[in-house]
Amino acid sequence: MPQLFTAFASEVKINEETVEGLQSIEYNVVKNRQQVGAIGTDERIAVYFGIKNVAGTLRVASINATLDGFLQANTSFSVSATLRNGDAKRTVSFDSCYLEEKSFGLSSEGHAETVYAFTATRVREE
Repeated sequence: MPQLFTAFASEVKINEETVEGLQSIEYNVVKNRQQVGAIGTDERIAVYFGIKNVAGTLRVASINATLDGFLQANTSFSVSATLRNGDAKRTVSFDSCYLEEKSFGLSSEGHAETVYAFTATRVREE
């Protein structure tokens, strides 16, 4: 049976500070992989792995002063997401994060929204 987590019960923290107004968190992990082919054939004989890239985004209603500060100071931070639904729980932690990009939008009949893009050294899922 799949684990279903809800945004209402979950929380995200930046350096142990809860992110207020969080609308979403998204991340992806891309592991660099190279294929080694045999000479004289079209078959792969080996695979070697390189760097693992971790990137994510935090979408926040209006703004987040803490994240804005990281963009100016170029300092690292940590992100911890606790995903919950009833008794089910999973923690996703990002280490040595750096803020890469900030996008701001304000639409008519809506509220301001800022998207913060970050990279991390690693992600741990527990």
